[in-house]
Amino acid sequence: MCDYDDELYHERLPNVCGALGAKARSCCSMSTLKRMLPICSWLPRYKPKYLIVDFVAGMTVGLTAVTQGIAYGAVAGLPPVYGLYSSFMGCFLYILFGTCKDITVGPTAIMSMMIYPHVAGNPDFAVLMCFLSGCIILLLGLLNLGVLVRYISVPVTAGFTLAAALTVASGQINNLFGIESKSNEFLSAWINFFGNIRETRRNDAILGCGTLILLLLMRKLKDLPCGCRQLTKYLSLCRNVLAVVIGILLCYLLSRDSEEEMPFRISDEITPGLPPFRTPPFHTVDAEGRPLSFGDMISHLGGAVATIPLLSILECVSIAKAFSKGKIVDASQEMIALGCCNLFSSFFSSMPITGSFARSAINNASGVKTPLGGAFTGILILLTLAFLTSTFAYIPKATLAAIIISAMLFMVEYDTIAEIWRAKKRDLVPFVATALSCLFWSLEYGMLVGMAINALFILGKSMTPQFQLETQKHNGIELCLAELKGNVDYTAAEYLKTTSVAHVTEQLGMVRLMIIKGPEIRSIDATVALNLISLRADLQLLHCELICWNWNIAAAGVVCRLQRKSRSMFWFTKSFTELLEMTANGGNNNCDQIACDLSQ
Repeated sequence: MCDYDDELYHERLPNVCGALGAKARSCCSMSTLKRMLPICSWLPRYKPKYLIVDFVAGMTVGLTAVTQGIAYGAVAGLPPVYGLYSSFMGCFLYILFGTCKDITVGPTAIMSMMIYPHVAGNPDFAVLMCFLSGCIILLLGLLNLGVLVRYISVPVTAGFTLAAALTVASGQINNLFGIESKSNEFLSAWINFFGNIRETRRNDAILGCGTLILLLLMRKLKDLPCGCRQLTKYLSLCRNVLAVVIGILLCYLLSRDSEEEMPFRISDEITPGLPPFRTPPFHTVDAEGRPLSFGDMISHLGGAVATIPLLSILECVSIAKAFSKGKIVDASQEMIALGCCNLFSSFFSSMPITGSFARSAINNASGVKTPLGGAFTGILILLTLAFLTSTFAYIPKATLAAIIISAMLFMVEYDTIAEIWRAKKRDLVPFVATALSCLFWSLEYGMLVGMAINALFILGKSMTPQFQLETQKHNGIELCLAELKGNVDYTAAEYLKTTSVAHVTEQLGMVRLMIIKGPEIRSIDATVALNLISLRADLQLLHCELICWNWNIAAAGVVCRLQRKSRSMFWFTKSFTELLEMTANGGNNNCDQIACDLSQ
């Protein structure tokens, strides 16, 4: 028996114990500590001159976070104060565990919209969802499963983002015109809008549309060619704050004593004070006062338990990549950071949170130097909760609606959609399917639909491997020469067999030899091996012999271990000419005839 036959008949298994030992040793190293706690890397290099820059950036983001927090609390169907409760703890925790200086963790439009169908006005469901999200994301991060985000393609994320932006913006169209609405869903919101358009309140419509136009104009303010570039930049960055201040002043100055005579529809009263520290609710009561156990709450949340953590990860990692500036993003560490943010925030009555692209962009534009800027953002939100909540009771709903709609207009990835159209139009199928499913079914299941379609595309490719067949004539012998490449899995096993038999059958008995070249085959599985053995038997019935020439040792070994006598169909030579000479001489695949070993 040849030296390498031992490799054919004995599968080489990974050294699990050695790998576990190496992993355990690396967990106790200083490099692992710095990876798990990135603050240990950047804090010793922190310079005093960074402090003022981080302070300005943190306060700028904080002003935006306050207004968006109130708005997103309302989008989630919760009292607006829960948006503020969700905005501060993530800022502090991300300083310790985060890897990207620009990311600001807090409530977002997508997270608010995702949790909205499940809360039914009861904050307990949102807080529990935050706790569960934190646990799931943290566990995935510790298991180093950051690769999960690779299974969500760009067309799927673009379709989801488009649908989410349209859903969130549509949910605010009624508030923009002062119309009462009980639903923020896409279809329901527009049906309510057109069905009750005569109930439009003039003051709200003027304020809402005026604020929306002002916000869109101020977004371009930073691009104006003038001598005060710094001033116009910060005015543009603080446009949401200015819109809120204008709305509050107008409402306060035009209002009278009773709420019924308010000139605009205003937000719910914001509870003053900091949120209490308490464990997340593992039981609650429904709208009719009936007690609900932990199992009942999980059943009520349904698929959101899986989709919300997945989308949180996707948002946060995508933002980190967008602002990485050439650096490699550690997705698993970002998951650990995000998991900790959600987990600890749930003890302060938070709804699910993730990285905010809008606030992260403001952070970046403000020139933030380190994640320490998040501390100033968190402090400002805490000060707002402690001292300024009564002021925000005068925020008109039309103003908040304009802020949300203006943000959604620029959340859609218009350039990405155009690039997909130019690059490969087939990728529009998962994009359109995701967008339509999210709009007319639900955001969470729409994402799964897009992923399922992508999976079908991948499955379809795996069913048709790189397998080329052609009939040639050498030295008077008519043979079928085939080439197989890549990883060949069970999905392609039947295709491989039927294609080969059909090709030989079409030659009407003229082909007496079939050669399958396999040096570029990386691996096969047991199903493919069984089908190869069956293919050999079928070809023999057609008076045709099968030779597997110069196959990769790992792939050939699967067949040989399955059936030892199948070793005879694997031939190894230095050249194709030598192989033909051996077959013409009626040689068999003994060791003394093999001119090269399997490593070639």
